[in-house]
Amino acid sequence: MPSRHVSLQQSEPPALREGLRRLRATLGVPGQFPAEVLAEAEHAAASPALPGVDRTDIEFVTLDPESSTDLDQAFHLARTDRGFRLHYAIADVAAFVSPGGHLDAEAHARGETLYAPTRKTPLHPAVLSEGAASLLPDQVRPALVWELDFDESGRATSTRVTRALVRSRAKLSYAGAQAALDAGTGGEQLELLRTLGTLRLEIEAARGGVSLSVPEQEVVPTDSRWDLAFRAPLPVEDWNAQLSLATGMGAAALMLEAGVGVLRTLPPARDGALAKLRRTAAALGIRWAQSTSYPDFVRGLDASVPAHAAMLNACTTLFRGAGYQAFQGTIPEQPLHAAIAAPYAHTTAPLRRLVDRYTGEVCVAICAEAEVPEWAASALAELPGTMDNADRRAKKYERGVVDLVEAMVLAPHLGQTFAGTVLEVDPDDGLGVLQIPDPAVEAKIKGSELVLGEQVSATLVAADLLAGKVEFRVLPD
Repeated sequence: MPSRHVSLQQSEPPALREGLRRLRATLGVPGQFPAEVLAEAEHAAASPALPGVDRTDIEFVTLDPESSTDLDQAFHLARTDRGFRLHYAIADVAAFVSPGGHLDAEAHARGETLYAPTRKTPLHPAVLSEGAASLLPDQVRPALVWELDFDESGRATSTRVTRALVRSRAKLSYAGAQAALDAGTGGEQLELLRTLGTLRLEIEAARGGVSLSVPEQEVVPTDSRWDLAFRAPLPVEDWNAQLSLATGMGAAALMLEAGVGVLRTLPPARDGALAKLRRTAAALGIRWAQSTSYPDFVRGLDASVPAHAAMLNACTTLFRGAGYQAFQGTIPEQPLHAAIAAPYAHTTAPLRRLVDRYTGEVCVAICAEAEVPEWAASALAELPGTMDNADRRAKKYERGVVDLVEAMVLAPHLGQTFAGTVLEVDPDDGLGVLQIPDPAVEAKIKGSELVLGEQVSATLVAADLLAGKVEFRVLPD
């Protein structure tokens, strides 16, 4: 399924309130931070552990959604005699969190930030995540400063990281950056981002990596109601993501060479999975030449074409089972992230994801040729379990919120007929998934003869606002 994003809004429709309360209670979504955690965060915000190195001379900028204030990353790109140099500043959460303290324990209990239209359930208190630790513009902040060199083709040639003070010069938004680039007024940093990002996408394709550009289902709050929409990522988002991917790959390489760390892994596709996808393409009437690789085939799909949308949805099933692998001394037997087609580590979002604080700390020690601090080394073994649990809760929460909003949007239309595309089919029980463009809904559908990729007219027969369950049926003529 496509990934889901939700926007923040201060109020929630009364019809949804009880359903959202039940969802949060069922999943154990944390509420307010305990008083002792808030007190510790306030103290840390006022007296962080500051590094002795000053890199405020580097003109970093951040690039995020317009409303973001928990800014983990800031970048600066430059051309060199041999290619490109990326300086990538990552918020130094370890400068604020004391190992074994209340703040540290709470972060381990939460695992990652959760997002919903009415609220954000942060990993760290706002005084840190949206204040003292966030790489806000014109503020001096402690950071882990990664330095990655690339050759003219965009291939990484060296990776290193150290602690330093930094100062971002500007907070850029995806929409604003894309508009500036399209108008030819992006400036040096955005033009270099496009150049290097494009090269890195080409390298990703060459090594067999796949980035699925599937439209994302969003909840869009307005003053009076919530709506649903499908949003296609902007090109600048893909280029920006390549900076994070390159850093995560560099971190993984450092840790594998040193024999200590934690990777984000994804096993290769199961035997027969690719053959099944080829049969799916044939059933949808999409040509897939034997000489065309899977990554090239995926890049040729257009999500606006119904059959292609169904194909892209099927492609998301090829790689499942992402998780974390911690190691000390013995390298994991399967260290790869199959969708990236390389070893990879989460390390660029420590304000929003617990594991990134640890991978950053390990890599700083490796580059300094020092021992990994005991507080970090001793926690590695338990991190995969902690993060896997947090990931499961986050996915269920975001999906549950979207399900509830779908039910709210559709409830007034019970008995009406909608046109949509069949994205999934289980022939054994006559169940499938229907995608409707307006409103932007993906819901269960029942029918005796559902055909993958087919456009159908389906009647809305159920919309439960408390359970967030919606169902369509293809009724006999």
